[in-house]
Amino acid sequence: MAAEVTVYTTDPCSFCARAKQLLDARGIEYSEINLARDPAGRAELLQRTGMMSFPQVIINDELVGGFQETLAADQSGRLAQLIAAA
Repeated sequence: MAAEVTVYTTDPCSFCARAKQLLDARGIEYSEINLARDPAGRAELLQRTGMMSFPQVIINDELVGGFQETLAADQSGRLAQLIAAA
């Protein structure tokens, strides 16, 4: 079973683009949920993660975080572990 990866984004958002580029570069498939015009979705994100910043990367219901946290997880090997754990 493949890992379920969700990326919450908004427009415009350079960190969102960088997070998606990182996942693309690693061959990681993800679902993007753009909350630019979705107040209810933003409320759901806040409830799910406690965060209102973008992007937010979630892998198998585990919050990785924004771009910096996702990059750190990639560099430490944690990102690959989370993907492999599916």
